Amino acid sequence: MSYSSALWAEPEAQDASPTPETEEALSLDTEVNVPEFIESTAPAEPVAEVPVTTVIPADPIEPPPIEIVEIMLDWYPSPQHAALMIAIEQGLFAELGLDVTLITPGDPSLPSKMLAAGEVDFALTRQPLLHLQAHQGTPLVRIATLIETSLTAVIVAGSSLDETPPAALHYGYSTLDSRDVLLSYLRSRTSPRADDPAPELLHFNVANALREERVEAVADGFFHYLPTQLETDGIANTVIRHEALDIPRHEGLVMIANQEHLRRQRDTIVRLIGALEEASHWMVEHPEEAWELLVQARPVLDNSVNQEAWTDILHRVALRPAALDYAGYARFESFLHEAGLVDTPLPVERLALDPYAL
Repeated sequence: MSYSSALWAEPEAQDASPTPETEEALSLDTEVNVPEFIESTAPAEPVAEVPVTTVIPADPIEPPPIEIVEIMLDWYPSPQHAALMIAIEQGLFAELGLDVTLITPGDPSLPSKMLAAGEVDFALTRQPLLHLQAHQGTPLVRIATLIETSLTAVIVAGSSLDETPPAALHYGYSTLDSRDVLLSYLRSRTSPRADDPAPELLHFNVANALREERVEAVADGFFHYLPTQLETDGIANTVIRHEALDIPRHEGLVMIANQEHLRRQRDTIVRLIGALEEASHWMVEHPEEAWELLVQARPVLDNSVNQEAWTDILHRVALRPAALDYAGYARFESFLHEAGLVDTPLPVERLALDPYAL
């Protein structure tokens, strides 16, 4: 690198005054030489460090552990079980960590027996049967309602009523509550005859028993289905609702639990009922979509009898499954006691409870 002599000179010559002869005018073209030692040797000021942020991804949210829940139906699958089926198909149970399996009983008497024995987690039944079993000491209690009104009735085939009063007919039945509550009550209002036929246990073979004239009537026929089935076969029939026989109104489909397991099942019950409520509201608000989803999941339900019953069943669906009809359970207990069917009424708390109060 070159340096200008006019700017830099030996130390002893720096005080000499320039003369016109020695002074050289600077111009833009003048070459300027800077000595190498002019470069600063002072340490550079430290540069502030820029903070570095390391983004560590959050741990993935683990889904809740899956809990397997087995529920035994009261009957073979039908539209009355729609809330459970819809909750399964829409993934409402799965969202809450429940893997729900619906089990069809081989016999209508099995659900309560299996539940009492701890073979299933929950079961479905009818309110009158629950009362009867509670009086027998079975540790079962209602935790939710799926259908708020009775779905069964006395169904009489042919013209039997023209010659015989209802109490004297030859009856068939599917569950013990029909024999020990309804039929016992009917016969208590008349003078039984020695030749009155004993009621016959039909299990699931209700329609065939009427077709074959093995019985004249059934005490607990599903009035949405059985009359239509009989009419298809050319069999006239008469439907007598329980209210017409002075049987108090009662819930047609309830979910029951084993009292001995309630404490450890509380969280499961709350999640189960939450999903049921969501499914029930969705069905009522979207009846056509619900029916399509139902028959897609269970093609065996896709027939004209079930489709005709669908709208009426929706009107009976419980929109608040957990809500307890305390007065209704107390009223049915009073009926059983006044009819002489039980010795002492049970408190409602022994029969049914609000699961959110556990």
